[in-house]
Amino acid sequence: MSSSDIFIGETIGTAVLILLGGGVCAAVTLKRSKAKDAGWLAITFGWGFAVLTGAYLAGGVSGAHLNPAVTIGLAVDGGTKWSDVPIYLGSQFLGAMIGAVLVWATYYGQFQAHLTDPEIVNAKSGDEGMVDLKAAPKAGPVLGIFSTGPEIRNVAQNLVTEIIATTVLVLAILTQGLNDGGNGLGVLGALITALVVVGIGLSLGGPTGYAINPVRDLGPRVVHALLPLPNKGGSDWSYAWIPVVGPLIGGALAASIFKLF
Repeated sequence: MSSSDIFIGETIGTAVLILLGGGVCAAVTLKRSKAKDAGWLAITFGWGFAVLTGAYLAGGVSGAHLNPAVTIGLAVDGGTKWSDVPIYLGSQFLGAMIGAVLVWATYYGQFQAHLTDPEIVNAKSGDEGMVDLKAAPKAGPVLGIFSTGPEIRNVAQNLVTEIIATTVLVLAILTQGLNDGGNGLGVLGALITALVVVGIGLSLGGPTGYAINPVRDLGPRVVHALLPLPNKGGSDWSYAWIPVVGPLIGGALAASIFKLF
């Protein structure tokens, strides 16, 4: 694959991944959305379909990593050249930011209505899960649309959760190469990966919201910080390193396990 193939495939594929994944979070969260309060099942399946769509779009162009943890895992395993890793990661980060901006554009009216609603602006910490913007400026009321956050803030547990969940994801991707005499699963691999993401969300997503992808969290978090959203609160930068470092460790760990056994 050429550098331009990697750049185009990973940028577009990751943008679509974040557009659809962030889109389902916006649909479930924002007032005046027809899917308001659709719940965790909608979010997990929405993210699974987001992975499926992004992977189908980019698979034939860049290999559809769409995730630095996957790229690092494949590089450790030897399936991706280390010289290609920077362009994969840069393209994925750019695509994630583009996707987050598109979520904002799609739900622009809902964002405005939600963030100017007196119930949201004046919410007390602990009331119906809302956040007091003055008491807890680190996490704004729509930050969960853009990035993840823990239900219980415990650095060790949050980090381990992301490592475990990402290890499962990358192992599931790497073991596809053991099928069909080493030829992998072809286009079926995208579907299997999407279902694995749904499974991870349902089973392991409760503690942290299962970032399992550094750019999925960091790119939209940067966009949240930059967008002119009224009463948006903070971007919770004190937590932001966990959904970056945890998945990277998980990707490398998965590749090491795969090579060892």
